[in-house]
Parts: sequence; C-alpha cells; structure tokens
Amino acid sequence: MEGTLQLLRDIVDNAPLPIGVYTGSELKIELANLAMIKTWGKGDKVLGRSYIEVLPELGKQRIFEQALEVYRTGSAFHAKDKRVDIVMDGQQKTFYFNYCFMPLFDQQGLVYGVMNTGMDITDLHLAKEKVQSSEEQLRMAVEASGMGTYEIDLLSQSIATSGNFSSIWDIKDTITNEKIISKLHPDDIAVREKAHLDAQKSGVISYQARIINEDKSLRWTNITGKIIRDENGKPVKITGIIEDIDRRKTLEEQLRKEARETTQELQRSNDDLQHFANLVSHDLREPVRKVKTFISRMRDEMQSDFSQRLEWYVGKIEHSAHRMQNVIEGILAYSAADKKKQPVERIDLNRILEGIKTDLELVIQEKNAVLISSELPEIQGARILIQQLFYNLVHNALKFSRAEIPPKVIISSSLVQGSGGDLVQVCIQDNGIGIDKAYSERIFTAFERLHSKDQYEGSGLGLSLCRKIAERHGGTITASGEKDKGAVFTVVLPLKQQSTAL
Repeated sequence: MEGTLQLLRDIVDNAPLPIGVYTGSELKIELANLAMIKTWGKGDKVLGRSYIEVLPELGKQRIFEQALEVYRTGSAFHAKDKRVDIVMDGQQKTFYFNYCFMPLFDQQGLVYGVMNTGMDITDLHLAKEKVQSSEEQLRMAVEASGMGTYEIDLLSQSIATSGNFSSIWDIKDTITNEKIISKLHPDDIAVREKAHLDAQKSGVISYQARIINEDKSLRWTNITGKIIRDENGKPVKITGIIEDIDRRKTLEEQLRKEARETTQELQRSNDDLQHFANLVSHDLREPVRKVKTFISRMRDEMQSDFSQRLEWYVGKIEHSAHRMQNVIEGILAYSAADKKKQPVERIDLNRILEGIKTDLELVIQEKNAVLISSELPEIQGARILIQQLFYNLVHNALKFSRAEIPPKVIISSSLVQGSGGDLVQVCIQDNGIGIDKAYSERIFTAFERLHSKDQYEGSGLGLSLCRKIAERHGGTITASGEKDKGAVFTVVLPLKQQSTAL
C-alpha cells in the first residue's frame, strides 16, 4: 500500500494537471499536487483532511456523491464542461471543468481510493458562450432585417442557408445552384454570371436581380458575397447575403417617375414663362419706343409753349417710359440668360473691366466716382454673360451711392481652391448706402426691390441675373455690408470650365 502511494505521489507531483488522491469512504486527501491545491484555493494545508471538509461547498453540487459512488462501485465517473462553484477568500467563484474520478485498486482488486483529475476550461467555456451569443445576435439581426445568408461549398456544391434565404427565393425544399438559377429572371442570368466572373479577380460578388415567384410576379433582390480561398489561393467557399429590395426598388421607381414628371412640368412652365417674357417684352418694346419718340417730337415742336404744369406732365411721361424700357430690357436680358448656349472662351477680366469703365464713363464723371482695381486673372466662360455680370455689379455700386459722397469702388481678386478645382474670388466693394444684413439674400430674388423706383431706377432683375450667370458658370455670388457703410459683392468663379458651351 505504502509503495503504491509513493508511486502515485511521484506521478501526482510531476503531473501538469490538477490531481488529487482520496482514500477511504471519508475521502481523506492523501495526495494533491500544486496545481490541484491552487485550483481549490484553500491553502496548502489540505493533506490528511477529508475532501468534504476542505471543499464543503461541493456538497450541494453532488460532486461528493460522484466520488463516493466511484469508491463504492469501482466505476469511473467523467464530467465535461461542468460548472463548479468554489469559495475562495470568502467569495464564491464559478469555474468550468472537465474532470473525472478514477477508482484505485489494491493488490487484492479492492478499491482503496479515488484519483481526481481536472482541467480548468473556464476561459474556453466563456469564449464559447460569447461566440454563441454573437451568433445568436447575428441570427436575430439577419432575421429582423429580412435578409438571408448563404454559404456555398464549392467542392461539394452544397448550400447552407439561414434567415429568410428560402422564403426570398421562394424555394421550399433543398436548395441547389440549379434551382436558384431557374428562379432568376432570364434577363438577369447574364448579370449574375458577370458578377461571378468579376468576383474571380475582386473576390467580391455584388449584383441585383429579379426572382420569379410561384405566382409569376417578380421580386427585386440584392445579392452580395465573398469568395473564401484556402491556403493555396484556391476558392473553396462563397459566403454572402441576399436582401429583398423589391419595396425599395418600387419606391425608387416611383420617385424617379415623380422626378421626371416634375422636371417635365418645370420645363414646360419655364418654356411658357420664357415665351411669355419674350412676347411681352418684344410687344411692349415698340410702343414704349414710340411713346419716347413722340414725346421728343412734341417737345421739339412745342418748344417754349409748354406751361410749367404741362412740362411737369411730359417729364413724368418721359420718366415712366424710360423706366418701362429699363424693365423690358431687364426682362429680355434675364430670359436670354437661359435661352441659348454660349460658347466658352478665355476671358481677360481686366479687359472686361476696362470696357465697363468706358460704358459707364458718363456716370463716373457725373458722380465724380473713383474705381480702383487690382490685377484680375483670365478665366474661361461665356464672354457676353461675364460682361453682363460685372457691368451690373459695377453699375449698382455707382447707382446706390450716398448723396454728396463720391462713389468709391474697389475691385480686388484672389485665387482660392475649391473641391472641383481652382477658383477666382472677385470682390466689388463700394462706399454707398450699404445693405441691411436681413436683405443680403433677398436682393438676389427677381423683381425684389429694397428702394422705391423714384429713389433708384432699375428693373429689379439685375442682381438675380448676376446670380443666374454666376451659377451657370458653376460659381456663386453673395452680398454683405452694413446700412450706410457700403456693400461688398463677392463673386466666385471657376478658372476653367468643363464644357465648351454654357
């Protein structure tokens, strides 16, 4: 007996796994290696004491009964991934073990003890629980999203699915590659083949296809997948997701249809508006011209025969006719801005500005205005439109000047970087009546006027035309300033245009 125990002691002490040896029906601890003593967490003075005395918390877990049954029957007991609660430092801790109780026989074949081995697999158990939890969450997410998953074994061609895969394909029995292809709309089979062909290089499958339901109705689906390769780079699996996007496609088609109808309606409305503007403007142009002509003739013929009151009346008619002509010219220019394409060419903004100064020479002299400009760059654009844009801005700066204060207009530029390329930012700053911040955006609205017609002449279309021209060139225009402290108009335009006509 003593020799047997010595042999066991040597085995137990040198074993890497926790091992304990208990003898007699009281399960006296004869041997316990360092690993087992550490597992119990009861200190190193356990030899000679009973198993039940050292680990009383195992009584409720029927572990003692398992050991005693082995001692009584001589049959081993094995447990796998078994939860065991052990009290350490006054606190109960949960572990998971693979353990067993093995009977020990003496030379007469009688059981004299039990050997207990165990392997702490707590970390492995928790990792498995985490994986299972993640898989369950993923399964629930896939089912909740209405998607289905699939995995194709390329060697056996077997297909494993989950979620709503079968219901989306409308297949009730075993799923095979042939059945999937047979459910596709004939026009989409080539789409699938191309997606799989492209995936041989990219490793990713992505396409949309229609499935034919049993009632012959169609269902749009989005199919994605990834090719899994072995260590030699050979494709072995395809794993992926199928999504029912029929409702989304229906909604997209409805939105496209509404957008087309809205665009057509806007185009018709725009065409009608332009036609109306052209018709009204051209029809009014001639009568206004005649009114101005005959007033001039009447003034020439009557000479000094006009009474003061009649002279006042004629002056009012002249002023109204002149204002109407301005409005008509403004409407024509505004409608013409969208009327036809203008060729894109290189434009020297310095020459444009010099031309504008010449055009406004009389106004500049009358108001004793000063125009200061820095060197401006060349840009690409529609010359006639760019001329109109800067003419309107400079003319505005001269027109909206303060009484008794000569206008001072400073034109400067700088190059800035935009998302689509290089831009030029041109600032036209004046010392005029300024702009209330509340109206800095409203002034670009067609026919919007901040001042009465008697104060400042104009059609109410000049700045809206400027914005239309800037946006047609892919640029912007903004205004800032303070009332009675001048205004700054900032125009940002691309240096280069993408097309040959605007």
